[in-house]
Amino acid sequence: MSHTDTAAPPERFNFARHLIALNAGRAGKTALIDDAGTLTYGQLADQVQRFSAALQALGLKREERVLLLMHDCSDWVVSFLGALHAGVVPVCVNTLLTAKDYAYMLADSRAQAAFVSAALLPTLQTALETGGHEVKHLIVSRAKDPLPAGAHDFAALASTQAPGQDADTHGDEPAFWLYSSGSTGAPKGTVHTQSSLYWTAELYGKAVLGLKESDTVFSAAKLFFAYGLGNGLSFPLSVGASVVLMAERPTPQATFKRMVDHQPTVFYGAPTGYGGMLASPELPLRSAVALRLCSSAGEALPRDIGERWTAHFGCQIIDGIGSTEMLHIFLSNRPGDVRYGTTGKPVPGYEVQLRDEDGSVITGHNMIGDLYIQGPSAALLYWNNRAKSRDTFQGAWTKSGDKYTRDPDGYYTYAGRNDDMLKVSGIYVSPFEVEATLVQHPAVLEAAVIGKTDDDGLVKTKAYVVLKAGAQATEAELQAFVKEKLAPYKYPRFIEFMTELPKTATGKIQRFKLRELENQRLFVRR
Repeated sequence: MSHTDTAAPPERFNFARHLIALNAGRAGKTALIDDAGTLTYGQLADQVQRFSAALQALGLKREERVLLLMHDCSDWVVSFLGALHAGVVPVCVNTLLTAKDYAYMLADSRAQAAFVSAALLPTLQTALETGGHEVKHLIVSRAKDPLPAGAHDFAALASTQAPGQDADTHGDEPAFWLYSSGSTGAPKGTVHTQSSLYWTAELYGKAVLGLKESDTVFSAAKLFFAYGLGNGLSFPLSVGASVVLMAERPTPQATFKRMVDHQPTVFYGAPTGYGGMLASPELPLRSAVALRLCSSAGEALPRDIGERWTAHFGCQIIDGIGSTEMLHIFLSNRPGDVRYGTTGKPVPGYEVQLRDEDGSVITGHNMIGDLYIQGPSAALLYWNNRAKSRDTFQGAWTKSGDKYTRDPDGYYTYAGRNDDMLKVSGIYVSPFEVEATLVQHPAVLEAAVIGKTDDDGLVKTKAYVVLKAGAQATEAELQAFVKEKLAPYKYPRFIEFMTELPKTATGKIQRFKLRELENQRLFVRR
């Protein structure tokens, strides 16, 4: 099936205009529920159009960039859609970064304005004080203290304007940016189009997840992530569903509170979050929640976590893989066809290939290859980075940087990131496979596996393990456990116990930091 089976948007296409038209008959229905209250679809449409007019009144022009640095709330949604409506390009950034990171992004994007939550204003001000940026307007959301000189209050700014006319944008026009995590060098500004949001909502939100107007959705992944942007904005608003937004970190306690208080029917999280919730003594009873479906992305979901979640709540976790470059999930399990431990099959509308080290397409089964994707939601490029753009966006195909295998039934199984793969005794070892086996041990909460060079200069597997609270296990016990389940050469020759693993803001394990730690130790020994 190709994406042509889903009706393509018209050539002149504005995603904000599209959503307003879709929901014209739902003016009184709740669209957004955040920590401060609710917003109906009618109120959302009004605020988006007023904010669009306010941006134009400030002198912001088509294709100019604006930094969007806000905690999840209705103002984030209004800011994003209001910018798209005006043809202004929001640059959505992680709320957990440093002033140095924001200074880089402001200069790199040449943002003309910045939208910021009051709680994040001090960090942004530090970034602005470093200079090297073009910010002319500062718009602050939900400020309780007096605003800095010249800054605008978000609510007041929007309320002063009559609803504005949308920009007659092209579907292929740059619409918004997302910065990649930057774990290997400086973050890359990934440029997406107006139509990218349409395609992911149609091909995944509707066709795979089966979201409906009657759903209430809640995403632990924040809106500034590609995954969260689909989960909490483009998918639910494309079907007239209601969205629960949470500003604070998605701790198990904070997540449980929203699950119980707002009764979402669909929940989106990451494997680390699901594992943490299952380990929490405050895990709610099945009868206390209304979940019909859960989604996971960010890292491959261990089979054990999926099975335990389904056993407790009676609903499946639909595990998939997406990327900033493709905007959302392109390879996924689906409701009624979940095979825990795999990432499922290609999402209809996308094609995937596994390629060997020479670039040839792998047609056999159970062979590790590099994953490439073709689909309509691919980004245009990385801003100011032609070399990496050409390496990642290869004609119609996008290189994911992930390694996968495909079984005879067509299910794909994650084997690790290209830079995480290990070669032990000349054979590839997937660190994820070893990690997924370790976490099946009843004492293990989390594990991360890297390569460690032994005294003979040979690479062997080493596992960093976090035990569950109050649990005990020895190195020999865990090694024997893995040996029973995997080929002998895969078991971790070294195990180190830790209280926590280094992670990104999305909860992904930062194996490169563990490799750096090992390299430092090797240097000291020598």
